[in-house]
Amino acid sequence: MDRSKGEVSECSLCVPVFFIIVSFSTGIWMSILGVVFASVSSGLGELSFLGLTSFFHSSVISGWSSGTGGAGILGALSYSGLTQVGLSPKNTLLVMLLVPVLMMISYFGVLVHPPSLPGWSRKRAPPQTDRGARRPLLDEEDHQEDVTNTETLGLKEKVFIVRGLLKYMIPLAVVYFAEYFINQGLFELLYFPKSDLKHSEQYRWYQTLYQLGVFISRSSVNCVQIKKIWILAALQCVNALVLLLAVYYQFFPSIFIVFAFILYEGLLGGASYVNTFNNISRESSDSLREFALGAACVSDTLGISLSGALAIPLHDYLCRLP
Repeated sequence: MDRSKGEVSECSLCVPVFFIIVSFSTGIWMSILGVVFASVSSGLGELSFLGLTSFFHSSVISGWSSGTGGAGILGALSYSGLTQVGLSPKNTLLVMLLVPVLMMISYFGVLVHPPSLPGWSRKRAPPQTDRGARRPLLDEEDHQEDVTNTETLGLKEKVFIVRGLLKYMIPLAVVYFAEYFINQGLFELLYFPKSDLKHSEQYRWYQTLYQLGVFISRSSVNCVQIKKIWILAALQCVNALVLLLAVYYQFFPSIFIVFAFILYEGLLGGASYVNTFNNISRESSDSLREFALGAACVSDTLGISLSGALAIPLHDYLCRLP
């Protein structure tokens, strides 16, 4: 089986394993194991599908980003809706086993593969004419030998490519670090006891508004394009600092102010994601685009991992405050 087929199949198979383990979980470690499978599926899926976008029209980046943003809010709303009508969390997760089935059908049965991907092999895509007067970020002219596809890249070439990507990768990692620092460390502590919403409902609305912001901004690249991702990183860090101080000093008078900040957080995160990969796709040469997009996936994962390492002890510390 071709490697592209294998990666997609593995990604789809990890999803039902995650749903089954979590739905039948009897302890925290079993739940964590399920989350690990979910993370493997998410990371492998992002790596595989972003790499495959290099074989399609450049506008597919916008479609991919919008779809992943829509998946977040659809997932949150579907879980809330199914549990609200009376399904238990266990049965709700089991119903969600339909998702990997739809993934396999859509990829193997619905997706029309381009001529540049015969037999689903990793061959170089033909030059795309819609790039316009792009400013090459990664071009063959910078290499001593002509690279015809990503399979021929050696360590030296890969290091060179990653160095050229750092201007996008570092800001994206910072954005996701600050973003998931808020999500993992502060959401639960932004609690308003006098609100008409219960604690769990407040948390649910935070997640929904965050996903709404992500969806809106990930769908915006055809209207607004941003080159300087570092600006979004700086704004997200300020956002995280404000919300951390709000948890510590409790100075927000209304939950609606927090709602606005969280929607804003999602907008910044989604905009940084879609513009990072859109810029890389447009500025990379045809032969290196697949590897460049795949390598840049490390950024958001690194930011999320580092934020989790900091958010967990900080959350416990804030919980112990009088």
